[in-house]
Amino acid sequence: MLEGIIRESIEKKSTKALRRDGYLIANIYGKGLPNINAAFKENEFIKAVRKKETLAFPVKVGDKTLDVVVIEYQKDPINSHLVHVDLKVAQKGLVTKYMIPVRPVGTPVGLKNKGILVQSKKRLCVKCKAEDLPTSFEINVSDLDVGDTVLVRDLEVPANITMMETDRIAVVGVIKAK
Repeated sequence: MLEGIIRESIEKKSTKALRRDGYLIANIYGKGLPNINAAFKENEFIKAVRKKETLAFPVKVGDKTLDVVVIEYQKDPINSHLVHVDLKVAQKGLVTKYMIPVRPVGTPVGLKNKGILVQSKKRLCVKCKAEDLPTSFEINVSDLDVGDTVLVRDLEVPANITMMETDRIAVVGVIKAK
């Protein structure tokens, strides 16, 4: 389990000192919960996110253990180190919006016909309870030829999940290379 510290001060000087010591600044929030200003060791956070098996993963901050989902992160433009992350508490029984990653699976037929696979949407917005949260939307792209696309309406959405995206938006497709 990932363990972090609660930041006592949110001033610029103390934030810079934490970053110098290898900490990643984080904000943890949820509906009806007080915001928590936290910090995690950057390397430990990256390892925890990479080895997680579901979208929500547990963190311990102070004396609280929370299941959280990564909402947004910011990187340093020069050296690509993580600088800041926003975490949302995945509360059981509460319907909220989440961004679910899209993962294309397979090799499209169109790549042999001088096509390029284009992923228009990296994440899709859904509304669901934390216990119904899917890990990702896997799309089989093996049958796609040049000019074929997969739209939001073509996806198989589980029963307890409401898709918040417009159904005519392209998710992945194969276009002709120039």
